[in-house]
Amino acid sequence: MSQLATAIAEAIIAFTATNIDDIIILLLFFSQIDINFRRRHIIVGQYLGFILLVIASLPGFFGGLVVSREWIGLLGLLPIAIGIKQLVNREQETTEIQTISSDFTQSSSKRSIKSFLLSILSPQTYQVAAVTIANGGDNISIYIPLFAGKTPIGLLVILSVFFFMVGVWCAFAYLLNRQPTIAYVLSRVGKKVVPFVLIGLGLFIMYERGTFSLFR
Repeated sequence: MSQLATAIAEAIIAFTATNIDDIIILLLFFSQIDINFRRRHIIVGQYLGFILLVIASLPGFFGGLVVSREWIGLLGLLPIAIGIKQLVNREQETTEIQTISSDFTQSSSKRSIKSFLLSILSPQTYQVAAVTIANGGDNISIYIPLFAGKTPIGLLVILSVFFFMVGVWCAFAYLLNRQPTIAYVLSRVGKKVVPFVLIGLGLFIMYERGTFSLFR
């Protein structure tokens, strides 16, 4: 039960730390909803992009099958380095806003299954996925050490929490889209808190893997 709780806690912390900025991007997407760009495009695109980020991070898990947990824990230095870098460069950081063109057409037969599938597998969906991937460089750096050293069950728990959190993130962003003041405050607070969360996550990864024993 303790290992289960640990895996869930790690997953929630890692997902939150690496996806706070995605809230702003999702807010932008939801603000552009119209007859051609719909909520399902955003949600499916977000899941598709996140799945690809997870696949790119799986080498950390497979590497953990042949490398001892203590040495794997050294990968926790990655989120620590990212957090420190964000603290050092905080004043130099700029917010990049990516826009989406909604110049697409849809089939008029919206009631058919074929039309629904075509709308899901539309260019709008792929553009959302592309933005998610482009914004996910830190995700891979964090998820590789997170996956490393986990048992198959532990990895399954983490992935389950991740995919649940993607849905929560989409719902949260959709609701925030109606509260621009709250969104602004969240973005300001998130930028200040994320570096410390990443550093804490890296230390936790090293502690949980027993890495500190290497320095005794």
